[in-house]
Amino acid sequence: MKVNIIDNDLLSIQEARILAENAYEAHRKLVEFPQEKLDEIMECMAKEVSRHTRELAMMSVEETDYGRWQDKYIKNRFACEYLPAHIRDMKCVGVINIDHERQIVDVGVPMGVLVSLCPATSPVSTTVYSALIAIKSGNSIVFSPHPRAYNTICRVLDIMIEAAEGCGLPEGVLSYLPTVTKAGTRELMNHQATAMILNTGVPGMLEDAYRSGKPVIYGGTGNGPAFIERTADIRQAVRDIIASKTFDNGVVSAAEQSVVVDSCIDGEVRREFEANGAYFMTEEEADRLGKLFYFKDGSANPEMAGKTAKDLAKWAKISVPENTRLLIAEQKYVSENNPYSKEKLCPVLSYFIEDDWMHACEKCIELLLSERHGHTLVIHSNDRDVIHQFAIKKPVGRMLVNTPAVYGSMGATTNLFPAMTLGSGSAGKGITSDNVSPMNLIYIRKVGYGVRKIEDLGMGVPESVAAGECKCDDDGLLRLQRLLEEALASIK
Repeated sequence: MKVNIIDNDLLSIQEARILAENAYEAHRKLVEFPQEKLDEIMECMAKEVSRHTRELAMMSVEETDYGRWQDKYIKNRFACEYLPAHIRDMKCVGVINIDHERQIVDVGVPMGVLVSLCPATSPVSTTVYSALIAIKSGNSIVFSPHPRAYNTICRVLDIMIEAAEGCGLPEGVLSYLPTVTKAGTRELMNHQATAMILNTGVPGMLEDAYRSGKPVIYGGTGNGPAFIERTADIRQAVRDIIASKTFDNGVVSAAEQSVVVDSCIDGEVRREFEANGAYFMTEEEADRLGKLFYFKDGSANPEMAGKTAKDLAKWAKISVPENTRLLIAEQKYVSENNPYSKEKLCPVLSYFIEDDWMHACEKCIELLLSERHGHTLVIHSNDRDVIHQFAIKKPVGRMLVNTPAVYGSMGATTNLFPAMTLGSGSAGKGITSDNVSPMNLIYIRKVGYGVRKIEDLGMGVPESVAAGECKCDDDGLLRLQRLLEEALASIK
């Protein structure tokens, strides 16, 4: 009997090539679209997918077993409603700025074909957000769905593709890989048509993305500490931290991973945590739970992500009060082998006590450098000098002041750009530390008009040069040097 065997790697590679080539050809049509048409398509996509935010939130939790659908519903609405409203008047393509005084024109130019990798922890909101900012900025985008959230991501994209193409988007501009394998995803990233890679929280594909030689925007995993300084509003700080760390059962990378506390307020901070549903584990209990976070080969246990504090306690055989929302493990040292020094995508915090803000500053740096992803830091303080010192010293993409990390980082309780991809470049990995916006998906072509004649520089064309001889015009060079020195002196 003849048996047909399908090699999924080969199939995925072939699909990737076709999608990349189609996206490239479709983009050649898309570049003719004015900003007004791109905005119309983007609004159409957002409006249609917003009808399904609740259904998609429930679907994502059912498929992935990560987090709470109620919180995912909030994130989905944020991406479908708040984001489009925020960028509605933003100019990304064509002439985006004219400086009449300096006679300079900025022209926004799309990057081309983008490849997007979205996490299983926030599959709907991140997919919607990536698609909307790509179309807003005039780019084609091909998604490689996360295998754990494959059906959810495909459903989101099917809804948006139908809406977008019904509004005039060329076929192939927005697409996704039907057969997902690492080989196919690598082919997408390495394809000559691909201009840029968006990797939001998929560290397993990061090295492959770098090897492609393409620019990579990485919304990295986080290991962000929160420092509660002695002048802070302790009650508000603790409530902010709990609200943030328990949101979607802790799967948001920007959420606080550690709390560093000024020693003189330790007792008050502990009491406030306990009054709001936090449970401080004993050393033995923390050790039992810590062993569940990672396998013997050092890889993270994905089943710990997005579970409730009570579920985690049950697995570790820890008896906790019925109202427990958060587990806390007091720690002294940051080390590579300490699971509490690393990112924990669940409602678990490590807790460090330091004598003063200077020691706390060093502890926060240790925590940030332990994984070197340059994500987010929070400080709760009313001392401007301390806040300033933290701002200038921390190897981090964003620092938040007196606000919950999750809500502040995504731009809900701050005026940062409303983003689902929080860049961790410079201090971490990738090409930007911005909250990624449509402006990160274009390059700006500068047009400069002549405002001075060469004669104004005191450099005429020497007769020797006009005659074809290669001699220096020493007087002209000296005049130019003096002109440059005067210009430099004027701006010092």
